[in-house]
Amino acid sequence: MRNELNGWLDWLNAHPELQTLTFSVLLIIAAWLSNWLVKRVLVRGLYRLLRHASDAQVQDFGIIKRLSNIVPALLLSAGVSAIPGLPEAAVSVVRNVCSGFIVLTIALALSALLDIANLLHQRRKDAHLHPIKGYLQVVKIVLYVVSSILIIATLIDRSPLILLSGLGAMAAVLMLIFQDTILSLVASVQISSSDIIRVGDWIEMPQLNADGDVIDIALHTVKVQNWDKTITSIPTKRFISDPFKNWRGMQECGGRRIKRSLYLDQTSIRFLDAEAIARLQRVSLLRQYLKHKHSELLSWNSALAEDAQEPANTRRITNIGTFRAYVEHYLRQHPQINQSMTQLVRQLSPTADGLPLELYCFTNTIAWGSYESTQSDIFDHLLAILPEFGLRVFQHPSGADMRVLGRSRAAQAEH
Repeated sequence: MRNELNGWLDWLNAHPELQTLTFSVLLIIAAWLSNWLVKRVLVRGLYRLLRHASDAQVQDFGIIKRLSNIVPALLLSAGVSAIPGLPEAAVSVVRNVCSGFIVLTIALALSALLDIANLLHQRRKDAHLHPIKGYLQVVKIVLYVVSSILIIATLIDRSPLILLSGLGAMAAVLMLIFQDTILSLVASVQISSSDIIRVGDWIEMPQLNADGDVIDIALHTVKVQNWDKTITSIPTKRFISDPFKNWRGMQECGGRRIKRSLYLDQTSIRFLDAEAIARLQRVSLLRQYLKHKHSELLSWNSALAEDAQEPANTRRITNIGTFRAYVEHYLRQHPQINQSMTQLVRQLSPTADGLPLELYCFTNTIAWGSYESTQSDIFDHLLAILPEFGLRVFQHPSGADMRVLGRSRAAQAEH
């Protein structure tokens, strides 16, 4: 057996080209076998261990599989010099390519490691307060730039310092190329340090048709899931340069504002007569108010002496003032209104559409559905009870109003 092997080697020595080809094929086969063994035995074994670990999701990023590619590259780099008859230039090229491949593999593995760091950070309860995805993306950019320089330097067999020295002259070009990245990085730092937005915040940016929850904060973009379930991607720098509304304060305080007006027909405003006052005194929410108001006006009018004979000199109870007091007491006893926050019922300046009576208060819930239901219930009740005070809501004449008016005039003409 040994004699046959020696004879085979002597025959190969007599044929240098075939000897070089044979050893090259053997080296390639050895590299392939090492890759197969590492991935089939070592990588699979490590993955099985990871399945029993608490952080089994790490295997999804393929770090171990990427690093396993280094083994055949090292074998090729070390074994290529042992191939007889191979030109020195070919040996240098193979070594440089293998070294560049190793650098690329390590860079991809480190990039996956940064993804794992982001995943582990997102598992923390306070992750939405300080997202690190933007910073990790900056680290990735630096990692890719450095690895690209090392790969190029390895392939051309030159020192990386030569390439780095040339970058000084290209600084202006790089600033132009990475202008958006630099601006986004500055914006990310300001957003994080100033706590402008967080993941989970409800924001409004009408100029970009964004109205929904922030679902991701990255280096270049912030993703917002709108209420219609569409996704709006906003450049990070726009949150520094453009105005937007963040509803986080409303969500944290636990109350959502109601600010809506009833437009009253100003021709329906009048003083209440004794009969109307007696009828409204039966309303429990108004009983104490009317009693106090009656005493106040009686004291005021008594001081007028003879001037009290003229009704224009006296103070009297109005239906709109009584209705405003009713709304105030109604809100104070409403179970869905937050009693610890501001409550106002006020008149605004009269308009051509009537006299606005504005309700300003806060619900004790921030849920959209419950908020809208509470707001609707309040105005349902107020619109329905307005006639009890002799008030009307103002609205522009409709086609039905015109027909009623036409029939009325026709009836008058017949008579």
